[in-house]
Amino acid sequence: MNNSNLLKIAEQFGSPVYVYDADKIKAQYKRLTKAFDKVEHLKLNYACKALSNISVLKLFNAMGSGLDTVSIQEVKLGLKAGFDPQKIIFTPNGVSLEEIEEVSKLGVQINIDNLSILEQFGTKHPNVPVCIRINPHVMAGGNTNISVGHIDSKFGISIHQTPLLLRIVENTNMTINGIHMHTGSDILDIDVFLYASEILFETAKQFKNLDFIDFGSGFKVPYSEGDIETNIEELGEKLTERFNTFCEAYGKPLTLAFEPGKYLVSESGIFLAKVNVVKQTTSTVFAQIDSGFNHLIRPMLYGSQHVINNISNPKGRERFYSVVGYICETDTFANNRRIAEISEGDILGFKNAGAYCYSMASNYNSRYRPAEVLWYKDEAHLIRSRETMDDILRNQIEIDL
Repeated sequence: MNNSNLLKIAEQFGSPVYVYDADKIKAQYKRLTKAFDKVEHLKLNYACKALSNISVLKLFNAMGSGLDTVSIQEVKLGLKAGFDPQKIIFTPNGVSLEEIEEVSKLGVQINIDNLSILEQFGTKHPNVPVCIRINPHVMAGGNTNISVGHIDSKFGISIHQTPLLLRIVENTNMTINGIHMHTGSDILDIDVFLYASEILFETAKQFKNLDFIDFGSGFKVPYSEGDIETNIEELGEKLTERFNTFCEAYGKPLTLAFEPGKYLVSESGIFLAKVNVVKQTTSTVFAQIDSGFNHLIRPMLYGSQHVINNISNPKGRERFYSVVGYICETDTFANNRRIAEISEGDILGFKNAGAYCYSMASNYNSRYRPAEVLWYKDEAHLIRSRETMDDILRNQIEIDL
């Protein structure tokens, strides 16, 4: 997609609008599969919480991907998109036994991350194959908001609880067919990931009938020019060698599974918003756009950096702007950022808007959530309509007062 295409999309579908490049999604999927092409059985389960639009799910299904889900609603979206239930894994946290049982009836692979539910489910359904999520107590990414494998995380069963875990499995005679971990997002140091993998291998040795080992994901993508990213090719080479060696010792070929989300869709997305006002104060020039953290919360929630380009004036003289929204709260996207000169009515493009952007949007201030567009085969396809007042009111019940 070039600037001309993006401006046409903003004109045709209005702003703000999310745009996703299908070719970039395909390229990232291909790059990851190629990095592990020496593994006999590889399974990529797209983590659909990153971007759950049904058209995007259909694209992944067409590529042969599996699906990683965290709610029964995501499971049902996956089924609606055409995924075979056996290609969906359900990895919830803190949900009820009833929800897990309901998902299990749909034929989906269950992944359990706490001892209480494991014992209850195993007692009632010992013949249903279950994957176990382990917490390796390894910090990845350096940010506790996105690192989920550290010792204080709510996710996973602690490796220090392995004896109790084994006792539950023995007492219930349940079927364990997979071992899983997820250390968190923005993994930079491959050696740290490999260290956590060794913990997973040691745990896997204690289960004799595994079909797969799931190493999670969290691979870092670049957020700006020159930014560091996970070296997928190096990881593929090193982990493949270690995994194949483990399979030989285990006595049968297992499936190596990952659950990438951000890695597959982040760079495909660009968020387009129009500048409502350029406001000069005594110390700052604000570019105020027709959006806010109700549409793109990551900068305020995680302090994430999204490159912002002036799509309308890409070659203009650079000036310093603070880009802010129209929400009646502090909703700052960037402070004193160098951007090509901005005028009211210009379209700004926020890069890396494919993952955890629309999926975390809300109706705060009773604002409509934006439209979504998929750039597919050199054409713009509307894959979600912009909300209307009817959507705001749909589930509200007006009483007579």
